[in-house]
This record gives sequence, structure tokens and C-alpha cells, in this order.
Amino acid sequence: MSSARSALWAAFAQGSSACRRYPEDVSETRAEADYQSDLDLALRLADAADAQSLPRFDAADLNVSLKADRSHVTDADLATERAIREILQAERPEDGILGEEYGTSGDTHRQWVIDPIDGTANFLRGVPLWGTMISLAIDGVARVGVVSMPALGRRWWAAPGLGAWASTDAEPRPIRVSGVADLDDASVSFQSISQWDEAGHLDTLIALSRRVWRDRAYGDVFSYMMLAEGRIDMVAEFGVKEYDIAAAFAIVAEAGGTATAFDGTPTLSGRSALATNGVLHAAFLAQLRRSEAQPGPREQQSPAAP
Repeated sequence: MSSARSALWAAFAQGSSACRRYPEDVSETRAEADYQSDLDLALRLADAADAQSLPRFDAADLNVSLKADRSHVTDADLATERAIREILQAERPEDGILGEEYGTSGDTHRQWVIDPIDGTANFLRGVPLWGTMISLAIDGVARVGVVSMPALGRRWWAAPGLGAWASTDAEPRPIRVSGVADLDDASVSFQSISQWDEAGHLDTLIALSRRVWRDRAYGDVFSYMMLAEGRIDMVAEFGVKEYDIAAAFAIVAEAGGTATAFDGTPTLSGRSALATNGVLHAAFLAQLRRSEAQPGPREQQSPAAP
């Protein structure tokens, strides 16, 4: 975000009635004003991240390698996380850091959770649906969140009492989740068929797709941001780490939604994610559990006659 856009955001944060607490029952021991400095820092971290990642996007000499878990990492992932860490170590040395590429360091009470490039597979193939995720988690709860997708020219951010916002190289605008209240009218994003299959939930996904109005695999952090903007009503995925979801959870929550693990537990460490517009969260949980309890096609077959 440019200095002009940062200044514009500051003016909005001070003067807009849309910045009132939402949802109103956010429980917090810190003063709301304390989050302003955290959010300002997170936005500057996103600026530093964009300066590293965007010039390397679609670069002919991009260096790509495989990590121990067989996932890809690029020179841009590494440089982006280093840039973020350098600023944090200089300005918030007392805070801890959890990053995808360089692990965990420092205190976990106040911990910056970083995914330098979420959607590395897209990044290395020249697909613009990737972004940097930056969150401040306090005692394991994501409070501040910034998501920047510079290839699309879009950014989202949120903090308790300061609202949830989005910008597209223009004025920041407040965002909130949809008011869709019936599963039959819901639009959902499920990440990928193979992911649900590997987690043993393929039948559940098929049952869900038959219940809702529309299903698509938009994928990665972009799905959560569309949820926060009210464009879709549910996102669910498996095999996620804290850095995959922390910033998204913070933004979805401040936009009025609900984000939990697949079993309904409000945690970042459940290795699964179910984010909804809040109104439908209980209904989605009930649908998913009902689908899990029903026998699959093979189980429904009668045993062969002797």
C-alpha cells in the first residue's frame, strides 16, 4: 500500500462510523486503540512483502525448489518472509514470529503469523491468485489480519473495533459477510476435490454440493476474502497450518463471520478450517456431521447373495 493509501486509511479509521466495533461482542482485554499501531505495522509489513513478491511474479528466472514435505518454495517466498521478519525484529523484538518458511521464534503470547506467499503453486505458474497473509495472534487467537494480493491490486485488513476493510487501488471500503440464511441459497468454496478426498471427506463434499445452491473451488486465501466481502457464504479446507488461516480468520471474524476448525472448535491449530457468514455456521456444521454419519455408496450396497 502506498503512503497515500496508508494516509487515506488512517483518515477513514478516525472518521468513519463504519469503524465501530463489529461484531459488538468481541471480548478483549486490550484497549481498541492499541490495535491501531499493530494494524498500521501489519500494513507496512504488507508493503514490504509486495515489494519483494510482485517483481518476482512470472519472472523467467524464478528459482523453485521442493521442501521436505514435497511442497514448492520459490526465492520470492523466502525473500518475502525475510523482509517481514527484519522489520518485526527491529520494531517488535519482544513479539514472537511463526512463519511458513523460517519456523517459530520468540514468545507465543503475542505472535506474528506469516505466510509470505499463500498460493505458491499459482505464483510459480503465473496465476495471479496468490497473496501474503500477515496476522497478529494473541494467546492463539488471530486479532489483526492483513491479506495483500498485489497481482490483483487488492488488499484486505481488519482488527477488533477497527472494522474489516478492502481496497482495490482506491478508497478503502468497509466489508461484511452476506446475510444468506438458508443452505439452499448458499454459495461455497471447498479448496479442491483431492484435498477432501485425502482427508477422507469426499462423500461429505458431494453431499454438501447437492445441498447448496453453488459450489466452486476458488482456492487459497482468495476464497476467505470473498467470504468476508459477502460474495460467497462458506469456505472449508483441510491440512492447513496456522499461517494458512490466521489472517483470514481475523478478517472474517471482524467482517461478522465465524471461523473454526471443521469440528466447530474455535482454534487455529485444528489442521482444518470452516469459515462462514456466521448465520449459517451451525447449519453447515450440522450438514457436515449429518453427511459424515450417513453411509457412503459402497456401504449402502447390499452384501452379495451366497
